Amino acid sequence: MNYTIEQQVALIERGTVDVINKDDLIAKLKKSEATGKPLRVKAGFDPTAPDLHLGHTVLIQKLKHFQDLGHEILFLIGDFTGMIGDPTGKSKTRPPLTKEDVARNAETYKEQIFKILDPDKTKIVFNSTWLNKLTSLDMIQLASQLTVARMLERDDFRKRFEGHQAISIHEFLYPLIQGYDSVALEADVELGGTDQRFNVLMGRDLQRTWGQDPQVVITLPLLEGLDGVNKMSKSLGNYIGITDEANDVYGKILSISDELMWRYYELLSDLTKQEIDKLKADVENGTVHPKAAKMQLAREITARFYDEGAALHAEAHFETVFKKHDLPDDIPEYQCSWPEETIWLPKLLAEAGMVKGTGEGRRMIKQNAVSLDGEKTTDQDHNVPAQSEVLLKVGKRKFCRVIFGG
Repeated sequence: MNYTIEQQVALIERGTVDVINKDDLIAKLKKSEATGKPLRVKAGFDPTAPDLHLGHTVLIQKLKHFQDLGHEILFLIGDFTGMIGDPTGKSKTRPPLTKEDVARNAETYKEQIFKILDPDKTKIVFNSTWLNKLTSLDMIQLASQLTVARMLERDDFRKRFEGHQAISIHEFLYPLIQGYDSVALEADVELGGTDQRFNVLMGRDLQRTWGQDPQVVITLPLLEGLDGVNKMSKSLGNYIGITDEANDVYGKILSISDELMWRYYELLSDLTKQEIDKLKADVENGTVHPKAAKMQLAREITARFYDEGAALHAEAHFETVFKKHDLPDDIPEYQCSWPEETIWLPKLLAEAGMVKGTGEGRRMIKQNAVSLDGEKTTDQDHNVPAQSEVLLKVGKRKFCRVIFGG
């Protein structure tokens, strides 16, 4: 598919926090179109752990957008910088990795990213290739490009300095070296998380010094984990790993909140913005159940890391193990003939004899005591699609299977 400049910009901007700056991006895209030369799009990853999680794939998904637009992807593995230790967001000096750690983790990264990116259209580069060649004089000249005052503008450095916590000199080199990577690669665009904003902007500054056209900087949000509050992190246990079993990926996606689901859709899904907007509208007007939308997302993400068959198998597994777990054998059924497409949940609870009236229904929902198909809901205004069937639960032991169309 041939994309117009406007369509390219819209896809690139989707889910981003900063595009610095948009005019530069448009100019680069127009030049690429006129010359037939794709943009060189860089994103760096320090191989600090062997496994990636969905939080990392926010950046990789944006690389895929550029790849789909026909641009060149430079997946930078920071084997050199990994042995320094990225100080970003750290309250103390980060221990460096050994060469063995870096080499082992880098290999697993290469395997995992190709679950999303096209290996034939992705160039993997290691920054030791050019950084190992820098002399002591080169490093001194590089260090002369930045003042200590400017470095202390970085929030984490400033806090450590004001808190009388140690900052090692080599940590000051990290953003400079990351910026030099952009010079060595002659990058047109660099992607990074919002926590990397200072570092990726450094590339623009150094490229100007080296007489290059400064790269466009694009920052992306840090994905919240399963708790919906903290950023996804293995240390916090709120993560979904790329290498998790298919059943686990599917089940964890279904465990996120309805509100967080839309953020995952925006940052991770291959659906277009228009398709997501329509799905969200259908959920809001009650024609699609939130769980159905979440199941669609779970299938998509699971299939990305495995395949469609594995995703469908995981869905069947979830339905068998979780939805039917601990259900009584003699669940009463209620045949509901409802003339409209949806029915207000408190009304449905009353119609099914689960509560005495809609007022009690609203109170039970507010008390987080009502479940639909195994999913708790606190939305007192929720409308249930009057189609097929739905399993209602009020409290711990009151169940009813509502069958519509009876």
